[in-house]
Amino acid sequence: MRKGAAAKPVTARGAAKRPAKKLDRKPAEPAMDLTVGRRIRDLRRTKEMSLETVAAHADLSIGFISQIERGLSSPSLRVLATLADVLGVGIAALFGAAPKDDSAGGVVTREVQRAELKLWRTGISKQLLSPAGSESRLNLFLVHLEPGGNTGDEFYTHDGEEAGLVLEGEMTLTVDTETWTLKQGDSFRFASRRPHRFSNPARDAKAVVLWVNCVTAAG
Repeated sequence: MRKGAAAKPVTARGAAKRPAKKLDRKPAEPAMDLTVGRRIRDLRRTKEMSLETVAAHADLSIGFISQIERGLSSPSLRVLATLADVLGVGIAALFGAAPKDDSAGGVVTREVQRAELKLWRTGISKQLLSPAGSESRLNLFLVHLEPGGNTGDEFYTHDGEEAGLVLEGEMTLTVDTETWTLKQGDSFRFASRRPHRFSNPARDAKAVVLWVNCVTAAG
């Protein structure tokens, strides 16, 4: 009786190659930087301002602003507020133009239509609740602060006035030399020309703040 041939061991060379796992990358973050950068560039060109002029007024380097416009650098909220101020617009103008299919006449903003600005390096995101692309002096935002999210150690100032209400979690707010810890239900208001900064001190919970910005009329 003939014995069956013994199975040959599979060598590394003969083994079937498994497809390499693709890394789960998140392109949304660089894409967001690129979108914001283009918006800043478009606003600067519309205002007929050179990089040198914007850099001088914002007290930032020309190279840094150029990197922001090309989407190569992710700016902080402080930098964005400064650039918006120099360009003579509110920060809401950096969210982009109004949608082409705006059937609400610039009055209503549906939840699915909210424009969003993700400052992913600092753990802050802002959703624009008022219509995008409007020239309104008054704008409403929903600000999400991830655990530890903050505007940085440096204070910043800009045009207008702001107010807010903490909806979830807690937030540390510093205006001039005073610091407050605000919890759910607490609110605030101050002139935006006063040096300020804010953060989420929690390590395991995010904060959500309903935020209002009102800018001074141009001219």
